[in-house]
Amino acid sequence: MKDKLKQLESLQQEALLGGGQTRIDSQHKKKKLTARERVELLLDVGSFEEMGMLVRHRSTDFGMENQKFYGDGVVTGYGTVQGRLVYVFAQDFTVFGGSLSETHAEKIIKVMDAAMKSGAPIIGLNDSGGARIQEGVKSLGGYADIFYKNVMASGVIPQISAIMGPCAGGAVYSPAMTDFTLMVEQTSFMFVTGPNVVKTVTNEEVTSEELGGAMTHATKSGVTHLTSSNDVTCIEDVKTLLSYLPQNYREKAPSTDYELTSEQRPKLREIIPPESTQPYDIKSVINEIVDTDSFFEIHKDYAENIVVGFSRIAGKSTGIVANQPMHLAGVLDVDSSKKAARFVRFCDSFNIPLLVLVDVPGFLPGTHQEWNAIITNGAKLLYAFSEATVPRISLITRKAYGGAYDVMNSKHIGADFNFAFPSGEIAVMGAKGASEIIFRKEIAAADNPEEKLKEKEAEYAEKFAHPYLAAERGFVDEVIDPIDTRRKLIKAFATLEHKKVVNPDKKHGNIPL
Repeated sequence: MKDKLKQLESLQQEALLGGGQTRIDSQHKKKKLTARERVELLLDVGSFEEMGMLVRHRSTDFGMENQKFYGDGVVTGYGTVQGRLVYVFAQDFTVFGGSLSETHAEKIIKVMDAAMKSGAPIIGLNDSGGARIQEGVKSLGGYADIFYKNVMASGVIPQISAIMGPCAGGAVYSPAMTDFTLMVEQTSFMFVTGPNVVKTVTNEEVTSEELGGAMTHATKSGVTHLTSSNDVTCIEDVKTLLSYLPQNYREKAPSTDYELTSEQRPKLREIIPPESTQPYDIKSVINEIVDTDSFFEIHKDYAENIVVGFSRIAGKSTGIVANQPMHLAGVLDVDSSKKAARFVRFCDSFNIPLLVLVDVPGFLPGTHQEWNAIITNGAKLLYAFSEATVPRISLITRKAYGGAYDVMNSKHIGADFNFAFPSGEIAVMGAKGASEIIFRKEIAAADNPEEKLKEKEAEYAEKFAHPYLAAERGFVDEVIDPIDTRRKLIKAFATLEHKKVVNPDKKHGNIPL
């Protein structure tokens, strides 16, 4: 037995060495952690249990029979994060550039299956040069098997992808189908076709960083939800994100202990400017409403005219969707509609209640928006809210104009509670634009058209630019003093804790993709 144990120990030591290469990014001279170092940082100390440590590839072509590393370029297993079970795979760039082989894919699929059976999140730490060329279609089939598992796991368990190195070609589609994608600045990139192919086909000169770096995907494409300055902060972000999420679709999100006090927030009386055209930062409203320092923003640098993220209200995990008057006056456009719709659908999949803060002057006009399908994309957000069965509360802080009023979780599409500040303005459009249409003839015939417009604008505002008509009809449940906002929300969410909605029986809806 002693000899057998020595043999096992020797094999384990060889597996732990991986490819034995130092992880230094040659272009940026920035140290990258190894796959095992990343797993150790992510999981609670001593909790990692490895699966498939001694797996080796089966390829014999192109001299591969002489290069068989244990683990085959991916570390897989399970452990705990803050005491909660998770499954993880970490690609090892030191073994064949982290390339995906048939057995590499089998290890990932095995750990994904185990995560679904256990009802625990799956976390992928991606660092791979792509499909292993020497294996041909077998490696391509491995990717397709993983994609299929991503789809099967969608809405069942949270799926998180951290891109911590290259991720190119077909490899990008697995992270794209997970719930959240994180990237490390300067050392990670994602693209379907690299700079060389782009130059050959389109004659564009572009670097890997410009084409598919972290900031490119954070600001331009929206592919990545969070960016981090290095591997360590990326892993810390993963841990923070997990703290807001349930283990699976059957469970509720974790909550923290919280003792109720008066819950009044006097600052909320001062944040909304008296002039309706004056911008303000909606995040200042969010921070007054949620538990101290609990707001964790998602997609921070993309479509900044809408803000989404996780928070805690009285210790309970809550999703926030809010128009941002500081950017494009908070209008809805193509990108913000997609961003918010995706977030709403995630929260609904995993039983996370939604709070929607509304200050929206409408949809952004223009040929660029119309030609890029603002109709279909705006409908995505409308669909997402209408479909959601989690507790849903809206607070109109100022403007709620036109179709955007309907889309932003209005009572008409199933919101449970709708509150408004006295500063709320609920109308088809702003007073100026409405007056120019309704009183067009009177204004044109007046001796002083400008004065007449101001007079009619004031008349329209007095009649419609407030929340009380909507409150009369029951479209707004209550017009509230801003100081009482947090107390009202805590009580409203408490009443909805056991909310149950049964939608019509169907296979699935057809969201306007």
